[in-house]
Amino acid sequence: MQDKSSRIMIAAGRILLALYFLLPGLAKLLAPISQLSLMQHHGIAYAALLLPIAGIAQVLGALALLANRHVRKVCLGFVLYILLINLTMHDFWNFSGTEAAHEVQNFIKNLGILAGLLVLAGTSPKRALAFKGCWREDGTL
Repeated sequence: MQDKSSRIMIAAGRILLALYFLLPGLAKLLAPISQLSLMQHHGIAYAALLLPIAGIAQVLGALALLANRHVRKVCLGFVLYILLINLTMHDFWNFSGTEAAHEVQNFIKNLGILAGLLVLAGTSPKRALAFKGCWREDGTL
């Protein structure tokens, strides 16, 4: 069992990680032009189709984190998402100069966020994928 300060720190981290995905997810849905051109600059196939899917996934996952629902599953889903983003959008090995340095920085930053997601997933309870009780918070299973 965790003490109160640990629960507060985990909740704060969960909320901050949720915001990290919520705000860009909303931007993808509400103002997609700049993100679409960035995806095309990196050679992402089917960017116009993938962009709204990514935005919806980010918003729904972030809302689940904010609501403390299915935290482990959402975190592991976001881990996969970050790995895909790092390999496709932060492909520093395909660039040089300032652009390569910028992509390295984003690649490393994303690894830190990935680490936070893994820690949060590791501190969250396992939960069966079932409709019954899916609305309950993870802490009240």
